[in-house]
Amino acid sequence: MNKRTPEEILTLSDLLINAAQVRPDADAVVFPDSRQTYAELLATAREWAKAFMALGVQPKDNVGLLMTTQPEFVAAMFGASLAGAAAVPINARYAPAELAYLIENADICCLVTTDKVADAVDFVGRLNQAFPDIVSNKDTRRLKLAGAAKLRSIIVTGQGDAPGFLPASQIADLASTVDDADLEPRIEEVDPSDLGLILYTSGTTSNPKGCMIPHSAIVSNSRALGRYRYKMTEEDRFWSPLPIFHIAGILPMVAVFDVGGAYLTIPHFDAGMALRMLEAERATMTYPSFVTIMQDLINHPDFPETDLSRIRLMNSNLGVQPAAIKSAILKAMPQTIQVGTYGLTEASGTVCTSRLTDDEETRTSRLGVPLRGWELKILNIETGEPCGVDEKGDICIRGPGMLVGYYKDPDKTSESIDEDGWLHTGDLGSLDANGQIMFHGRTKDMLKVGGENVAAAEIEAVLNTHPAVELAQIVGAPDARYEEVPAAFVKLKPASIAEERELIDHCAGKLARFKIPRYVRFVDEWPMSTSKIQKYKLKDQIVAELAAASSDVA
Repeated sequence: MNKRTPEEILTLSDLLINAAQVRPDADAVVFPDSRQTYAELLATAREWAKAFMALGVQPKDNVGLLMTTQPEFVAAMFGASLAGAAAVPINARYAPAELAYLIENADICCLVTTDKVADAVDFVGRLNQAFPDIVSNKDTRRLKLAGAAKLRSIIVTGQGDAPGFLPASQIADLASTVDDADLEPRIEEVDPSDLGLILYTSGTTSNPKGCMIPHSAIVSNSRALGRYRYKMTEEDRFWSPLPIFHIAGILPMVAVFDVGGAYLTIPHFDAGMALRMLEAERATMTYPSFVTIMQDLINHPDFPETDLSRIRLMNSNLGVQPAAIKSAILKAMPQTIQVGTYGLTEASGTVCTSRLTDDEETRTSRLGVPLRGWELKILNIETGEPCGVDEKGDICIRGPGMLVGYYKDPDKTSESIDEDGWLHTGDLGSLDANGQIMFHGRTKDMLKVGGENVAAAEIEAVLNTHPAVELAQIVGAPDARYEEVPAAFVKLKPASIAEERELIDHCAGKLARFKIPRYVRFVDEWPMSTSKIQKYKLKDQIVAELAAASSDVA
């Protein structure tokens, strides 16, 4: 087969096939206790693809992935692509009610999950809560579930054997029933415009929305980031602790596969394990990004003694990190080019990042300039007119990595993407005189909890189901570890009584743990404008309260 240029490879399936042809024996994905070459990963992905076909997965169907970061996730994701289906990575922290909504809304026909993870995460248990009739199904290849009409099979990896679930030990047998000759047309028929991923992200409504990402978007954007902006090559070994059910984990992995490098990762973040892996696997690039990860790394007792000298680039976002972290990283890693990044799920991950030629002050105080093909503008929130230098406004983007819309939500799509193709992100940003972007928060009613997007309305909807609650409002409260955490302001119904702990406990099981309010404060009256509750005044109140408490302790 003739060697193809990068621009000719625009699907996830072709990307893996090409890497396996060019560098079959090179490391593709490396975990602390296992590794796969490109040839091995392709063989495993083909087996998953044929198993999906045996289970009735058709081209353009949606295959769900509910797992932590693990080898099966990678193989199944690319297996779905080879079979012509879209992969739907699902946040591993979702509670049963959230899983029930997403699986039904996404029209998932086949779901891949795993059994208990270190006795801490019980996916089988959560799914049984989401769909109680799983256990009554005898035919694990033809499920009939009241709450998920299109879901026909749930494959479970690991050692468990649960009623209604199809053990992954049967994958090889399933795959053997499909000829390679039947798989090849599926691979050839995948078009760059077909959906490669559907990634759900929290919105300003109570339910998450599915971002439809075509193959061409994720592949071209990953290429723009890795090959062209970061000058990534086959010699690079890119370490990322970010979960691959997020675009922030998928994007660098695809970028690495584009150049035939090695993607190093861990099933869950542990600072000691991370430092050992960075040194032992000779990482050359890293993608820690979030303040919680950065804090744990530099505060670990092994950090000063860990050899990080091979790391030539770190995506550290020092422009939005606390000063102490910025200082510690720059001191410990003087040889490393630190870069910042701005992006979102709707943009296949990254829109802006630093140039390697930018000076250190710029790279550590700003978040970069647009990747190739992207356009960006800042519009005044009130007037819609372009903002001036350093003036804050709504970040609007347009480019090759954009979603084509929100799954089964044309209203939300038209609300977010204007007639000229600009996505109005709802993020608050500014551009300096050199065109470098800075992120200042969200214009939408959103929180960012340890890197996770959380819709205030989603938490409010749960609190409002408590019999004593008349109305609940959620704002972000500052937190040293997670940047911000949910704080609830609650007005009770007349003659009703409820305590803070009672309302927090009410959310347990209905929301992922990171979405559960850390604080509950009660109000008799709401601060109001002419017609709306002034949430910024509620936020000011909790910020002042926590600052005063911190001052008293000090």
